[in-house]
Amino acid sequence: MGQTIVEKILSSHSGKKVVPGEIVIADLDFCMGQDGTSGIIIDSFNNMKAVKVFDKNKVAMVIDHSSPSPNEGVSAIHKKIRDFAVKTGIILYDVGCGVCHQLLPEQGHVVPGDLVIGADSHTCSYGAINVFSTGMGSTDVASGVISGKNWFRVPESIKFIINGKLPKGVYSKDIILFLIGKVTADGATYKACEYTGKAIDALSVEARFTIANMAIEMGAKCGIMEADEKTIKWVKEHSKRNFKPVTADKDANYLSVFEYDAKKISPQVAKPHAVDNVSPVEEAEGIEVQQGLIGTCTNGRLEDLTIAAKILKGKKIKSGVRLIVAPASKQVFLDAIRTGVIKTLVEAGASIVTPGCGPCVGTHNGVPSDGEKVISTANRNFLGRMGNPRAEIYLASPATVAASMLSGKITDPRKVMKTI
Repeated sequence: MGQTIVEKILSSHSGKKVVPGEIVIADLDFCMGQDGTSGIIIDSFNNMKAVKVFDKNKVAMVIDHSSPSPNEGVSAIHKKIRDFAVKTGIILYDVGCGVCHQLLPEQGHVVPGDLVIGADSHTCSYGAINVFSTGMGSTDVASGVISGKNWFRVPESIKFIINGKLPKGVYSKDIILFLIGKVTADGATYKACEYTGKAIDALSVEARFTIANMAIEMGAKCGIMEADEKTIKWVKEHSKRNFKPVTADKDANYLSVFEYDAKKISPQVAKPHAVDNVSPVEEAEGIEVQQGLIGTCTNGRLEDLTIAAKILKGKKIKSGVRLIVAPASKQVFLDAIRTGVIKTLVEAGASIVTPGCGPCVGTHNGVPSDGEKVISTANRNFLGRMGNPRAEIYLASPATVAASMLSGKITDPRKVMKTI
C-alpha cells in the first residue's frame, strides 16, 4: 500500500515506514512560538532545566499578536521573549515584522518536505508549500525546542479534489469556507487534509495559504498540498535551503475522498458564532455591518490587499463604517506601498495598522462595541473572538469585505465587480 504526503514526511523524519494510528518520534525542521504562547514555552524550557535549544537557527519567536504592546503586562512578556532570544541566540521577529505564519515561509525558514511545529493552531498554514506543519501546546513545543524531536500520532488522510474554474468574484477563501460548511468544524478532527484538483492548481501560492491556514477550522491536524512548479518557484524565491518535494503515491489510502466543482461555488459567508455556519453570500446580503477587517494570517497578503484595492479604487467606504487593514508582514506592507495599494485603501477611508495579527485576536486595534457586526477576512468568528462577546463576526473573502464597506451592508462582490 502506498503512502499519503503526511505519511511520507513522518516516515522520513522518524526513520521508519509509518501507518495511520501509529505513535512515532520524529525529527523536527523548525519550531515557532508567538507572543501569546512563547512566555509558557520559556517557562517550560526553564522548568525542564534546559540550557540551550537544539538549533538556534531552527527556532523562532514572533511578537505579532499584541504588537505593539497594549499594556504593561504584555510588555513584560515581550521583554521575557526578547531576553530569551538574546540568551539562546534564536531568531526573533519583533514588533512590526508581521504575523508568524506569513514570516516563516516568506523568510525561507520552511520548505517542502519539512516537519514543523508551532505554538499556534494556524501553524497548519505552511501546508500550502508541501510542509507538514501543525500546532501544539506550548509545553510540547518547548520539548521540541530543547530536543529537536517530538511525538506524533500518524493521522489518517482526507483528500479534497476541487476541479473546474472559479467564477469571477470567488476566491480561495470561498473554497475553504465552502468546504468547512460541508465537513463541519469537527468533521476532520486529527486528520490530514490534502487539497488537490485543477482549481487548486490554478490558485497562486498566496491564495493556497488561505486554504491550508483554515484546515484547523474543520478540526484537522494539518492541511497540505503537493508542490507544483508554482510552489517550487515561490520557495526558491524565498529560501536558500535545499528541499525535496513530497507527493502522495497513486495507491495511497484515504479515509475519505470528496470532490467538488469550483464552478458551483459562490462567495461564501460564515455567520456568527461558528466557522461552519456557512451560507452563500446571497443568504447574508443586506445585514448591516459597522466594521470591516482585511488582514490576518488568512488573508493579509499582497494579493488580498490588491483584490480589495481594486474594488475600492476611486470610491469611499460608507460614512459611519470603519475598515481596518492589517498587512501580514512588513514586506507585504512595503510591497503594498510600492504598488499604490495602500494609497488606494487609505483614500477610500481605510485605517492601516501595524503588520501583525491586529484586531483578529481581540487584544487591541479595533475591538468592536456592544451589538456591532464585523465582516472580517480572519479565520474565526467565535463569540468574543475580536475582544467583545456582545459583538458579532462574519467571515468572508477580501472581495466580499471590501464590497460590503461601500454600502455598510454585507454585499455580493460580484455586483460591485461588474462596474470594475
